[in-house]
Amino acid sequence: MRPSGRDLSEMRPISIETGVTKHAEGSCMIRVGDTHVLCTATIEERVPPFVKGTGLGWVTAEYGMLPRSTTSRMRREAAAGKQGGRTVEIQRLIGRSLRAGVDRVAMGERQITVDCDVIQADGGTRCASITGGWVALRLAVDKLMKAGDIVTNPLEHPVAAVSCGIYAGQPVLDLDYPEDSEAGVDGNFIMLSNNQLIEVQMSAEGSTYNRDQMNTLMDLAEKGVSELVAAQLAAVNA
Repeated sequence: MRPSGRDLSEMRPISIETGVTKHAEGSCMIRVGDTHVLCTATIEERVPPFVKGTGLGWVTAEYGMLPRSTTSRMRREAAAGKQGGRTVEIQRLIGRSLRAGVDRVAMGERQITVDCDVIQADGGTRCASITGGWVALRLAVDKLMKAGDIVTNPLEHPVAAVSCGIYAGQPVLDLDYPEDSEAGVDGNFIMLSNNQLIEVQMSAEGSTYNRDQMNTLMDLAEKGVSELVAAQLAAVNA
């Protein structure tokens, strides 16, 4: 049995609330079980120097966890004077994952920055950030299209992410923190809505795994991503 009582292939409850901040061009609060992430998207009519003059758009991301998003207070990284390695790794993952679903020619030479702030963490914060980040990005792009600043939707397919792993010897979908902290194998799967893979992060956390187990986790991930995409589309079309 899973600590939560869920079936092996059962996601945590998913909710995505849009328009949660006043100023951002796109925003949402995504809740995947007890993991809650605020995602905002900001449009800027500029691009980084290495993109300037190419006619291509750019999507980047920043990620952070609030001090009491976990069971004990974490020191703010700003107080430490630098970001931790985990933070840098996650925000790079979010940025490149979202860019994989963008037609940068159609987007035009502008930048959209997606900020992902973890309000409450219970496992899978990077996956929730990617999933919610796409919703915020889509809402910002919708504003550009409504204003006539772009004519072709640059977001061809939704991007979503889910964790899967082997817990107590069983393949499970959407690990919460008690499972994540004890999992023998832990993986994050980032996909387009058509099941094309963007990135897979899988590692042995105490036990190795074989090809059949990896394929089982892939199947679980496809199921989870399909449910997340349904929630994304319901949110942006509401």
